[in-house]
Amino acid sequence: RFVVAEELLAAGAPIGAHFVADRQTAPALLHFGTEEQRQRFLPGIAAGELYFSLGMSEPDSGSDLASVRTRATRGEGGWTVTGTKVWTSEAHNNHFFAVLCRTSPMEEGRKHAGLSQLVVDLHAPGVTVSPIPYLDGSHHFNEVALEDVFVPDDMVLGELGSGWQQVTSELAYERSGPDRWLSTFPVLREWLRERGAGVSDADAVVLGRLAARFRAIRHLSLSVARALDDGDAPVIEAALVKEVGTRFEQDLVEALRDAAETELDQGSGSLFPALLAEAVLTSPSYTLRGGTTEVLRSVAAKGLAA
Repeated sequence: RFVVAEELLAAGAPIGAHFVADRQTAPALLHFGTEEQRQRFLPGIAAGELYFSLGMSEPDSGSDLASVRTRATRGEGGWTVTGTKVWTSEAHNNHFFAVLCRTSPMEEGRKHAGLSQLVVDLHAPGVTVSPIPYLDGSHHFNEVALEDVFVPDDMVLGELGSGWQQVTSELAYERSGPDRWLSTFPVLREWLRERGAGVSDADAVVLGRLAARFRAIRHLSLSVARALDDGDAPVIEAALVKEVGTRFEQDLVEALRDAAETELDQGSGSLFPALLAEAVLTSPSYTLRGGTTEVLRSVAAKGLAA
């Protein structure tokens, strides 16, 4: 999967809808799901036909994820879910999302307890998906409101009350892959293509510095993929990949913006200026989604200190 993801990202392929499903929902189902859930969802995910979003962050629960207030109340044959999720990528296109919610009251001093994951149909009655557009007007993020949404018992993912442990185990998949350092690669490729044989010494310096960082981050990312393949949970290492990778993506955009010495124009007939303009507008999100830089540094610092 690592190699396939690299090739898709490098080519600028439209992978947004199915990416979360094969990146982390499928591993979560393999680790925590029932055999019925695996049979229902995994073939469609593997075929690229069944799409999942993440139901983690809330308007007042981002970095402090354990403070989520979406609540699931036990009823006959299932659960009634009410709450709001935000930054829900591709929810307007996807079929389901795994919702982190509170299935028992919060205990004093134990906010991580009583959380569970439920698989919610994004087209179920009571689900409202509202777009959160990027600065350039494109649509990727959403706010998802859940109003008395019924979720049957067989859509509980894993053990009740183990939602926090399950979600944190997913973070190694979410933070460590090629999508955290390759999403701006098409901009670099088009810059070189337009330069052609006219690459200057200054351009070569820019390229050399970027290529060296690319290679180092790839090795770190690949080492996490190998650890995951061995059954480990390298959460600290994954946090480091995401921190250095997304900062690198932003640095790449700024380096090419300086080297190009051109005005930003999304409507340009040339591909490089159009991609660069788009990257400038979207790059601020790189160090926010999947965990802010500050949070990731805290995770790494605490883990290394331990």
